[in-house]
Amino acid sequence: MRRRDFIKAMAGSAIGWPLAVHAQQSGIPAVGFLGPGSSQSDTYRVKGFRQGLNEAGLVEGQNVTIEYRWAEGHYDRLPALAADLVNRRVVAIFTSSTPAALAAKAATATIPIVFETAGDPVQLGLVASLSRPGGNITGITQIAEEVSPKRIELLHELLPTVRTMALLVNPTGPFAEDQSRLTQSAAASLGLELHVLNASAESDFDAAFAELIELRAGGLVIGGDAFFSGHIEQLAAAALQHRVPAAYQHRDFTVAGGLMSYGSSITETHRLAAIYIGRILKGDKPADLPVQQATKVELYINLKTAKALGVSVPIPILGRADEVIE
Repeated sequence: MRRRDFIKAMAGSAIGWPLAVHAQQSGIPAVGFLGPGSSQSDTYRVKGFRQGLNEAGLVEGQNVTIEYRWAEGHYDRLPALAADLVNRRVVAIFTSSTPAALAAKAATATIPIVFETAGDPVQLGLVASLSRPGGNITGITQIAEEVSPKRIELLHELLPTVRTMALLVNPTGPFAEDQSRLTQSAAASLGLELHVLNASAESDFDAAFAELIELRAGGLVIGGDAFFSGHIEQLAAAALQHRVPAAYQHRDFTVAGGLMSYGSSITETHRLAAIYIGRILKGDKPADLPVQQATKVELYINLKTAKALGVSVPIPILGRADEVIE
């Protein structure tokens, strides 16, 4: 599309909110990217986002610019980072994680927002409904609750002689109650004893792992939570230090030295979100774009960690893995 035609389309689009002025002045629209981690830790998130932009006909640095803002694991920084993006007058904001989405929603009721979350966006107050989000926000949800019990099933498959396991949750998080209920039910069906441990601050990790050792739990499932995602390296290191086979939802846990991860493909959720960004830039309104649920799940195994823990990974699990880290 020629520059003049692009600017004309932008002026008549849903971004005819106050932000179209910025796009017209620069010739290239700026999109905000609000992330919970860092540019170093979240490269796979950016990779998926850029892939989606490309599929939507957008190339970073050519016909769209990205304003990245990273919380560096400090979620209390998100409101200020969201406010900064609003002040920068970006034409749309993508939010990676639930805390980022809530911060952006609080910061603006006019700039289009596309979120990526593991939670129920209606229950979280992000949208009015999944089919008709309303307002200036829509997005992509992960498969979270459905796959949460699968992690303890996979650990049981890896550790068939272990009868006692633990689940680590953030009691202040929005998903702790559901995760506890579903994982307890899965453990009971497998004949396992499951203990629920709590951590809502980094200072709680030592006590949680000390309790895990005292309980002689032979495996640990870490509940999906944005707080835990911001402390992946500490959790992976603690599990290895205490010689506890552990599973989490995201690939970066396994890359950091955790034994296993199983959950929604974050690359896929970010790809789909970027496609929505592209549609918004072309004139679609967030209120008319239904919330999508990404259906792709991924399994990662760290074979080096398995060997260090003395865990023999069955060939069927290795065959199902999307990636084996050696």
